[in-house]
Amino acid sequence: MFKLFRNGLFFLTALSFAACKNGSVFKKKPEHSDATGWNYNDKNQGGYYVMKAKDIKTGPGLVFVQGGTFTMGASEEDVMGDWNNVPRRVTVNSFFIDKTEVANVHYREYLHWLNNVFSDPQYESVLRAAYPDTLVWRSELSYNEPYVEFYFRHPSYNYYPVVGVTWKQAYDFCIWRTDRVNEKALIDGGYQNKNVIKQEMNGGGQDNFNTKSYLMGEYDGIPGKPSTKKNPLLDAQGRPRTKVQFEDGILFPDYRLPTEAEWEYAAYGYINQNPQPRTSEKKRGEELIANKQIYAWKNDGYDNLRYTKKGAWQGAYLANFKRGNGDYMGTPGGLNDRSAIPAPVTSFFPNGFGIYNMSGNVNEWVSDVYRPQTGLESDDMNPYRGNVFKKVDMSGGQGNLRDSLGRIKTVPENDSDLVNRRNYQHSYAINYLDGDSLSKTYYGYGVTTLISDKSRVIKGGSWLDMPYWLSPGARRFLEEDQSSSSIGFRCAMSHFGPTEGTSSKLQNGNFFPKSRQKR
Repeated sequence: MFKLFRNGLFFLTALSFAACKNGSVFKKKPEHSDATGWNYNDKNQGGYYVMKAKDIKTGPGLVFVQGGTFTMGASEEDVMGDWNNVPRRVTVNSFFIDKTEVANVHYREYLHWLNNVFSDPQYESVLRAAYPDTLVWRSELSYNEPYVEFYFRHPSYNYYPVVGVTWKQAYDFCIWRTDRVNEKALIDGGYQNKNVIKQEMNGGGQDNFNTKSYLMGEYDGIPGKPSTKKNPLLDAQGRPRTKVQFEDGILFPDYRLPTEAEWEYAAYGYINQNPQPRTSEKKRGEELIANKQIYAWKNDGYDNLRYTKKGAWQGAYLANFKRGNGDYMGTPGGLNDRSAIPAPVTSFFPNGFGIYNMSGNVNEWVSDVYRPQTGLESDDMNPYRGNVFKKVDMSGGQGNLRDSLGRIKTVPENDSDLVNRRNYQHSYAINYLDGDSLSKTYYGYGVTTLISDKSRVIKGGSWLDMPYWLSPGARRFLEEDQSSSSIGFRCAMSHFGPTEGTSSKLQNGNFFPKSRQKR
């Protein structure tokens, strides 16, 4: 009897295992809508497919910066008398930013792509407009011709920061980088055929991959054939699909220039001073930073610009800058920063977020339009000046929304359509409360000031600058169509998901266990 029972138990166990394996008996209960009660991911109940909630991956070259509050603005005496960086408390949401400045080799990769995709003579002006201005190295009373000829092109300078790029060129580089990263993500997932690259690089012209064009159905490329078993994308009838939507969580957000607030916040690297481990609530971030640091490294263990702890690196300079007139790298046999011009992008000491050269090496473009008093006028959450609110240009009709470069055409929103809105009523917000009829403030560009709606903020100081400009709070500006041998850039990316990190186990907000209710 026991033997029979044992054999029967074994049979039921084996049957249960097989049933679970095949999914025919103990099937997982499908997720359903709290709004309608209908099942998600069920072709028999409408086929509304919902991807499992997950945080976005960190894109190539980026590091995660946990957001928070900080005092934006001056951190030492305003020796220049500009009074354009009045300290002000703001909050920045979490985001990603490049670990290093964009290097020559990265920008040459961009030019390589342009020269192959837009090889047709009609695009000659596009190619010419993309090249950095190597003549920025010239000076009437200096011999810098070797840098004019070789700094951008010679392999010994591969990983030195690209300079001589305008704000507009940096902006276009970010668009290109977004598209190349997303195109690779689709190819790696099997949603685009890898031969699309050969087609694109053989003079593809307008018919090149652009993220927004792809999402809007204006670009098909060469659809791939992902494995049915591995492909999680299904249509309403439960059939595998190769067309990716942004809701699928496969594509990355846009690479872009960081806002001034994001750049300044990332430069301070406060995460190293105020750790907030999720596993313990005993330690919390300090609400006040009493001894505000001057440069991109915490005060403990550093004498502003030099490493002070005992050891091999004691006294070493942490940044590439100009010590005084004629002193760019020290004396022979005792060089201090060891670089007379920009240094490799991974040189010197990273800050608390692991980001290199936020103080010194080269100044960096940020996305903001410059105004001296923006800090007093802008919002205290993700402050930014430079918005021009646009919409898709539908004048050409569906199927003709791309411009000659393959990008979606946009036009500013009509103010007449915004009159009933409360949050904004003008599409052009660059001069809002500063330079428009509402503020009664005007800038006589070229007459009484050099400030215009094309003036963009630069941050960080450079190899050519004295220490004052290395403070993250310091700010200057240059016209967006001009460039310099001391200005480069790095990219940023918005972060979607938990503000504390990139782990799917983290959530926004505080969650508490449900109390047991007595019945």
